[in-house]
Amino acid sequence: MGLIIEAIGTDKANLEVFAGTLQELALNDRDIIAVTSDSRGSGKLAPYGQQFPQQIVEVGIAEQNLVGVAAGLASAGKKVFAVSPACFLTARALEQIKNDVAYSDNPVKLIGISAGVSYGALGSTHHSLHDFAALRAINNIIIVAPADNFETEQAIRLAAEIHHPVYLRFGKKPMPLLKPAEDGDFQFGKGRIIKNGDALTIIATGETVYPSLQAAIMLEKEHNLSTTVVSMHTIKPLDYELLSAVASTGAPVITVEEHSVYGGLGEACASFLMQNGYSNPFKIMGIPDEYTITGSQAEIFNHYGISKTGIVATALKLLKRQ
Repeated sequence: MGLIIEAIGTDKANLEVFAGTLQELALNDRDIIAVTSDSRGSGKLAPYGQQFPQQIVEVGIAEQNLVGVAAGLASAGKKVFAVSPACFLTARALEQIKNDVAYSDNPVKLIGISAGVSYGALGSTHHSLHDFAALRAINNIIIVAPADNFETEQAIRLAAEIHHPVYLRFGKKPMPLLKPAEDGDFQFGKGRIIKNGDALTIIATGETVYPSLQAAIMLEKEHNLSTTVVSMHTIKPLDYELLSAVASTGAPVITVEEHSVYGGLGEACASFLMQNGYSNPFKIMGIPDEYTITGSQAEIFNHYGISKTGIVATALKLLKRQ
């Protein structure tokens, strides 16, 4: 039996932690600049803007300009955080991300807010279920989806320090603070083990980590199935060392993401495992190849099985295939 670890309390939305951490960092660093596309309010940056009016730039609803301006400031030595809804940032401004940021090696920190299906009832035009896939195909950019407040704060602090393009993805809902089964420093490209087990491994990212942990606890309590849960917060570069370690047990692997089943975490993991000789039973959980139903994030998650009960059902079905 693996050690059962519950979430240790509900805290703020990761986006709020991002804004608060950026404001704290800006106190001692005049080079930190926030650039927004009419998203000061939705990005929780109003207090930041009031305190640092000389360290925020508003470009209006013009995402391509947002990235171009951010790249120019970064090329001049500023530590730039470009904040915009993920659906628009990674679609309308994809060419600017590819050329002005990644190709030109300008260390812009691209902050995709209200990501995944956070916009809920606004529908598919406002969902970002393509961003992992689009950005994974671009060289020279780190892709991060923090699971909780701890990962968010650490990711922002680290992003501010490194001279490298980074895309950070945040949703809107308050997230439980997760306690890792194994302590360790936060690093890009190094996943966190949230819970240890030996019957099954669930690899999740962003806001799907918590329902994955809930499912693991349910599997252990009700089905005597000890389950490892990994927060794979960095989609690129992927933690191949950790992926090899969990796959080497031979236990089935499930990936869970708030993204299309095409081109995201699941396919990244599957590609590595297949090309390196692993044959674990494997299942990708995410949004199928369709325009989503209309509803809240919770309703959409439940519809597509990205919920405690849905993940448990998928796990039991996969285990019967062994």
